[in-house]
Amino acid sequence: MRVLDGAIAVFDGVAGVQPQSETVWRQATKYNVPRIAFINKMDRVGANFEMSLESIHKKLGANAWPILLPLGKEDQLKGQFDVINKKAIIYSDDDRLGSTYEVTDVPKEYVELVDKAYNNLVEQVSNIDDDIAEAVIHEKPVTPELLKAGIRRQTIANKFVPVVGGSALKNIGVQYLIDAVVDYLPSPLDIPSAKGQNPDTGEPMEAPTDDNGNFCSLAFKLWSDPFVGKLIFFRVYSGTLSKGDTVYNPRTNKRERISRLIQIQADKRQDIETCYSGDIAAIVGIKNITTGDTLCDEDHPILLEPPSFPDPVISMAIEPKTKLDQEKMATALQRLAEEDPTFRVYTHEDTGQTIIAGMGELHLEIIRDRMFREFKVDANAGKPQIAYRETITANAHGVGKLIKQSGGRGQYGHVEMCWVDIRLSMLKWTSFTARSTKSIPASLRSRWRRSSP
Repeated sequence: MRVLDGAIAVFDGVAGVQPQSETVWRQATKYNVPRIAFINKMDRVGANFEMSLESIHKKLGANAWPILLPLGKEDQLKGQFDVINKKAIIYSDDDRLGSTYEVTDVPKEYVELVDKAYNNLVEQVSNIDDDIAEAVIHEKPVTPELLKAGIRRQTIANKFVPVVGGSALKNIGVQYLIDAVVDYLPSPLDIPSAKGQNPDTGEPMEAPTDDNGNFCSLAFKLWSDPFVGKLIFFRVYSGTLSKGDTVYNPRTNKRERISRLIQIQADKRQDIETCYSGDIAAIVGIKNITTGDTLCDEDHPILLEPPSFPDPVISMAIEPKTKLDQEKMATALQRLAEEDPTFRVYTHEDTGQTIIAGMGELHLEIIRDRMFREFKVDANAGKPQIAYRETITANAHGVGKLIKQSGGRGQYGHVEMCWVDIRLSMLKWTSFTARSTKSIPASLRSRWRRSSP
């Protein structure tokens, strides 16, 4: 989230806003990331677009209004309504990939629904955008171009959230969602310059989005790739980076030579020669780097603020299904913890269980799935055990004596013990006397002497 110019927040059309959605939304707000809301899974049984939209209003307090309404729901999902242009997008029933669709006029039975959504959209945008407000006040027509420009301005300003409904599984609405990214989310030139400081003097500095500027980037993610090894994802804020260049890490004061650059899009990897301002790419083979490090030009050093990571909110116990997976599981968890700073793994001192902690149930489920897919480790998960403790609940007093005579010098010990309930479970020795201290072990004898008055 720290390195994004814009984001698509995906919500469940059946469940609406879920706990992990709130966590991600707060992070986007913290870093001032403009966003579009996509209400997904409108093809599922129980999908309710209005309920999901209402949960966004109530739980997130977002000024979110639909620009693309779903046409139908559940097994009757057929397409979308383009609210701004007042058109219907109908998808072909015999095309599972959703690549075939037709743009038509809105059917008569839905004209009132689309008109109401359009009027609400214009009203909400006019409340925060001067150009739209002026057109409404002077009763001028609000053209689609004018309305789109107003939505774009307020989305970039984080005052408005366009909402889209559809189904990613059936690719219904995904095409127009991508168009909405182009229309409403910012380009690297639309956001303020990255702010940092001089690593030596601490003076504030900026890294403007300019290909001709001094190179400055932020390493925001580490990834263990089974084919190429360790990948470092970075976002370029200023300048360019090419294969063979040398970058400088202000944290370690070390230089690294770039031997390979990769552009990653979903599951596709493509080697590139140069990346430019605003690009996100990956470097192969850099050492001594952690999440949040700045990579810059050695002659013009700058230190960007690293991202901050929230504390985990949920934990579960995990154990391998077989003994053969024990060692592999430890390696897998170590690598996953290095890649994801919001994921923690530790061994409970009292129970001896391996505990994993993260930002939600979905987060930990993905961790388990990655362990199986990438590291071939099958593991069981469950609730952590509770380490019950006992403490003193009442006062008690006891006396014990040891008398042993087997010829020669005998042994005699007299112990008087008092247990006192002082809520700190402290044990107080009131007296310890012995006729012959030589019969007491040396470790106890020295302890007794130190504590004797």
